[in-house]
Formats: sequence, structure tokens, C-alpha cells
Amino acid sequence: MRPPSFLLSQSGAKTMRKSAPTQGITDFLRANEKLASLLPAARRIMTLQTECVQVLPAMFEVCTVMQFEAGQLVLATPNAAVATKLKQQLPKLQDNLLKRGWQVNAIRIKVQPRKVAEKQYIPVKQLALPRQAVSALAELKNSLESAKGNEALTEALGRLLNRHRQER
Repeated sequence: MRPPSFLLSQSGAKTMRKSAPTQGITDFLRANEKLASLLPAARRIMTLQTECVQVLPAMFEVCTVMQFEAGQLVLATPNAAVATKLKQQLPKLQDNLLKRGWQVNAIRIKVQPRKVAEKQYIPVKQLALPRQAVSALAELKNSLESAKGNEALTEALGRLLNRHRQER
């Protein structure tokens, strides 16, 4: 990676040049011959992705353009179900891309399962019961008969009361 560029301010002190992140990435890619040759292809694929989103917005929430060479467009889908739905829309997509100036002769679909990101566990916010409600539930628990049918209710009330007493 290229070191950050510095500019001299009027006072002669070095200050770091601030630029947009994408501009920095573009500069980095242009600095290397092999990477610079990828820029036009990357731009073409990004533009094609945008065009596909405009034609089929619902489908391209999960689909991506993988490659476009020699008139053959390769699209990636996360699973076979989406691939099947997309396959039904291919004539519409191809016609619209042709109208927009893209020379698309064929469209291939590849299923590319993505790694599912683990969902972070976010505890559900618990409602704080007023003291009156907690005491009413305690009274209810104590007033229940010790019958076999009331055991589950008595245990549930006990857990609820313990939780609300610990919060205070």
C-alpha cells in the first residue's frame, strides 16, 4: 500500500491530505499496472449491476453481476430458488439491457451460496412492572391452591417475580 500523501500548509507544517475513501482506492489501483487494468472492467460490471437493479429491482437485491465478456453475462444468485425465479425474468432483462446499449447475447446464472453471517443475540427489552403489579402477582402466587394443575402457573409466577425483584 502506498504511504499517505502529505501536503505542506502555508506555515510549512505537514498536513495529511484528506480525500474520499473511493478516491483513495481508485488512486491505489491506478498506481499498480496490473490492478489499473482491472479498473475499466470493474466500472463496467458496476454500471451493469446498476442497470440490472433498475430493470429487476426485487431480484437484484440478492443477485450480482459476476462477469460480462464477449456478450455473455454471468449472474450470481445465493440459491437455486432465486436462480429459478431469475431464469423466468431473463428475457425481460436481456431485452431491457439491449435497449440500454448492452450487447448481451446470452445470460448464464451461477448459484453462489453466501456464508450466512451469524446474528448477534440482542436481548429483548423487558418491561419493568410497577411495584403494585409485582405485589399483586406475589399475592396471586401465594393464594393459589397447591393442586397438580397449578404447579406450572406457580413456577412461572415464581420465575417472573424473581426476575422483577432482581432488576430493582
